[in-house]
Amino acid sequence: MSEYPIHRSTEGVAMSFAKRLLVSCLFVAAAASPILAAQDAMKPGESASHGMVPKELVGAWTLVRCDNVYPDGHRVELYGPNPTGMWLIDAQGDYMMQIVRAKRMPFAANDKSKGTPEEYRAASMDSNAHYGHVSADANVMRSEIVHASFPNWDGRIGDSHYTIHGDELTYIVAKPSSGAAEGAHGEVVWRRVHS
Repeated sequence: MSEYPIHRSTEGVAMSFAKRLLVSCLFVAAAASPILAAQDAMKPGESASHGMVPKELVGAWTLVRCDNVYPDGHRVELYGPNPTGMWLIDAQGDYMMQIVRAKRMPFAANDKSKGTPEEYRAASMDSNAHYGHVSADANVMRSEIVHASFPNWDGRIGDSHYTIHGDELTYIVAKPSSGAAEGAHGEVVWRRVHS
């Protein structure tokens, strides 16, 4: 017999997970805010205030799709079919995001420090996580990434066009973490999680 109830819906599991993750994120954010404030104070020439975050962005979002779109129009599902992910945004615009391939290859040694080159590559390509601050106006979102699983995005600031239709939010990533050299842009779609 499975230790997990199999009758729970995917949405119910996502909502339960989102609630637990949101509580954890709020705890981490509360603990880290004095440190981040001190770091911000040490950066010369930067404003201590962030832009506004519209109320419609605040909350928990679950991933629908994360594709690269190439100049000829073809799409590549960066994290395979049916990727999973959560994006949590608080009322001040502080956020945490994680995107993961639905089916991933486990490490044979069951030890993260003893992976093979293929296992390390798959682990890198099959997930993307970052945290920072987001603000927006009616159709342009500004993200300020503090740290990311892709180290080249640490400290990255960028603007993305976005739209919200009902419970779905779509935005464009001008230079995705892979494929940008071939002219691809990213298209990411999220669905609001209702508690």
